[in-house]
Amino acid sequence: MSLWVRETSFYKNFFRLTLLIALQNIITLGVNLSDNLMLGGYSESALSGVALANQIQFILHMLVMGAAEGLVILSSRSWGAKNMESVKKAASIGMRIALLVSVVMLIIVFIFPEGCMSLFTNEQRVIAEGSQYLRIICFSYVFFAITNVLLASLRSVEIVRIGFLVSLSTLVINICLNYVLIYGHFGLPRMGVSGSATATLTARIIETVIVIIFIKRYDRRLMLKLKDFFQIDKELFRQYLRIGSPILMANALWACAMGAQSAILGHMGESAIAANSVATTIFQLVTVITYASASATAVVIGKTIGEGHVSKIITYSKTMQMLYLCIGVVTGLVLFITKDYVTGLYSISDDAKALAVQFMTVLSITVVGTAYQMPALTGIVRSGGDTKFVLYNDFIFMWLVVLPASFICAFVFDLSPLITFICLKCDQILKCFVALVKVNRFKWIRTFNTDVKPVDSSENVAT
Repeated sequence: MSLWVRETSFYKNFFRLTLLIALQNIITLGVNLSDNLMLGGYSESALSGVALANQIQFILHMLVMGAAEGLVILSSRSWGAKNMESVKKAASIGMRIALLVSVVMLIIVFIFPEGCMSLFTNEQRVIAEGSQYLRIICFSYVFFAITNVLLASLRSVEIVRIGFLVSLSTLVINICLNYVLIYGHFGLPRMGVSGSATATLTARIIETVIVIIFIKRYDRRLMLKLKDFFQIDKELFRQYLRIGSPILMANALWACAMGAQSAILGHMGESAIAANSVATTIFQLVTVITYASASATAVVIGKTIGEGHVSKIITYSKTMQMLYLCIGVVTGLVLFITKDYVTGLYSISDDAKALAVQFMTVLSITVVGTAYQMPALTGIVRSGGDTKFVLYNDFIFMWLVVLPASFICAFVFDLSPLITFICLKCDQILKCFVALVKVNRFKWIRTFNTDVKPVDSSENVAT
């Protein structure tokens, strides 16, 4: 069987979804980048404090995305089967879970900001700056959850352009308000990290309003209404829990693992915190295509199963794996070539800059592995129906290999931040071998949605 799909429509649809989602992601990350750049010019403590405070936001992000990913898997199959009622019911389930998570995190962070920050560092100046930021930014959590569940619902029926427009508006608003509030321009007080948090909160509220207006006035495909979020289908809810709970658990474990990684580096000094913040932000910016390809894959695979064309998935998955590798090589080159230039944009110490360049060199290698295994596992395998495998795989690699090894490097052998960072990122290469075997055995194709059209009897599908 050929490695490459010969259908022009496949490439057109895949790249359209990938590019639009990538544009949305790059602008969303641009919000964090603008925060980093402006706060990096304000003070290193402010930059480090907000960088660690955003680890809390990252945990929320992963949990909300977990709820959204389960929604996309169910909804894209229903979209393929042309069952719009199930799409709306899945949106209702995803929204309830995302709101519950965001409200719980808001309460915890608002009441215990210093306690949350102390999990990541013992630097008192960093804790003070981060706590000040958290007390304001926590009120954006609910708006973030609503926006992203609505955008996921639209994405599952292949409406993605609105996500780009929403993210663009957020970026413009956030940059303008950051400029005014952080440094106190136009007669306003110089607010520092509080100004950055206020700017982001304002942008989050506005983006939620924009999405709601779009759905109410302009959407003619999904046509969600407020009453749709008050209904729940018990059978669909059981299906959602069966496929969505492993995703939510995997994302929670991954978010906690990323927090643990930041905590390990955070206890190695302010320079390590600042360097990790710079390297991670740039890494996220250049890997938007990788993460977008995973999101596009989930829609393509789910819709194809919903349409009953399961036999096409084998060829699709082989082609996608080749595309992932191409994306990884290009991304690695971009990261390596630009590493010296981007660190010059930050007003941080020379030690932090040197360390950031070293971290980015490591990431320019491991990103090739990330670009292959992440969309292969979270895009192909998850959307095919085997949602538990990613949970088990991430748990074993992260919690039984990477974190223990990194902890020993940092606190037992007292090795350098660079060696510790290499240990923290080694799983991105190791997972490639697992992904290669798992994807190409094709035992992850499952039909669990009662709305999916029956497949041909000649197709070998696991149920």
